[in-house]
Amino acid sequence: MSISLRLVPPPIRLVDAPEPNWAQIARLTDDTGLLEHARNAIPRRWHGYCVDDVSRGLLVAAREPQPTAQVVRLAERYLAFLMHALAPDGTCHNRMGYDRVWHDEPSLGDWWGRLVWGLGTAAARCPVPWIRAGAAESFARAARQRSPWPRAMAFAGLGAAEVLRADPRSSAAASLLGDAATVIGPPGPDPEWVWPEPELTYANPAPAEVLIQAGDLLGDEPLLADGLRMLSWLCRMQEHQGHLSTVPVGGWRPGVPKHRHDQQPIEAAATADACATAAAVTGDERWDAPLFMSIAWFLGDNDTGTVMYDPLTGGGFDGLKPDGPNLNQGAESTLALVSTLQHARALASRSTTRPSGGLA
Repeated sequence: MSISLRLVPPPIRLVDAPEPNWAQIARLTDDTGLLEHARNAIPRRWHGYCVDDVSRGLLVAAREPQPTAQVVRLAERYLAFLMHALAPDGTCHNRMGYDRVWHDEPSLGDWWGRLVWGLGTAAARCPVPWIRAGAAESFARAARQRSPWPRAMAFAGLGAAEVLRADPRSSAAASLLGDAATVIGPPGPDPEWVWPEPELTYANPAPAEVLIQAGDLLGDEPLLADGLRMLSWLCRMQEHQGHLSTVPVGGWRPGVPKHRHDQQPIEAAATADACATAAAVTGDERWDAPLFMSIAWFLGDNDTGTVMYDPLTGGGFDGLKPDGPNLNQGAESTLALVSTLQHARALASRSTTRPSGGLA
C-alpha cells in the first residue's frame, strides 16, 4: 500500500511536551467516579458523572505502563463505576447524578461503545492483575451486544482490538471487531471525499483506526489499506498552514467552506491515537509526523497559537475558540491531554527531534 507523504516545518520540539499530569483528573474524581465538568479547575458537582468520561478515564489509566499508586486507585474507582453501570444483558447506563442515582435506562449509545473500549483496554493492558480480571469479565458481557450506531460500534471495535491483540484466541473480540468494521464500511471512490459518511462529524479518526486494527488483526490487507487511506485523507483535511486544525463542532461537508472554530481536544487526541496505531501496525515512522502535530496542537501549534492546558493544574482546556481557549478544565478535555502526552512520552523514547515527514 502506498501513502503520499511530504515534509512539514518544525515549529515545536518534542522535548517541549510535559509529562502526563494526573492532578486535575484526581481533582475531578471522588469516591463514586469522575465528575464530568469543571468551572476553570473546580469540579461542578451538579452536572454529575457520565460513563463516557469514566470509560475514558479507565482507558487512559490502563495505558500507563508503570502506574503510580494514585493512578491505580483511580483505575479501580473507574472500573467499579463501569461495572455498576453495566446491565446484566450488556447494555449500560450513561448518566448518574451527584445523588448517585442513574438518570437514564441502559442502552447502546456511544457510552456503551466507550465502556467496551475502556474495559477492553484495561483487560488487555493494565499491569494490575485484579483490574485486568474485573475488566475482562465485564468486557465479555458487554461485547455480546451490538449497537445500531456507527460511532458506538467504532469505539467498541477499538476495545475489541485491544483484547484481540492481547489474546488472539478471543472469538468474542474478533467477532465484535469484524462487525464494527462492517458497520463503518469502505471509503468512497471520490478522491476529493473518500470518507464513507456524507460529512465529518466527531471522533472521525476512530472509524479509520478500527479498519486499520481490523485489517491487521483479522488478516485482511484490503481492509487495512482502506483504513490507512481514510486516515491519510483525514490528516490532509485537518492540516492547515502546517499545523493540526481538527474538525470542529458542527463538522465539515463536501462543497461547503470549512469553519475552524470550536475545536475540541478530544479530536486531537483521537488523531494521535489513530496515527500511533498506523505507525505501530505498518512500521512506517512517517506516521509520527501527524502524531506529532496532534501533540503540538496542545502545546500551541494550532489556529490561534494558544497552549491548550494549564501547567499549574494539569488540566486541559475545554475547547479552542477563534479568540483562544475555553478555560474550563473538564474530564473529557483533560483526559484528551493526558492521553496525547502519553503518546508524546512514547514518541520521545524513540526520537528527541520532530519527525521529518508529514501526510500530503
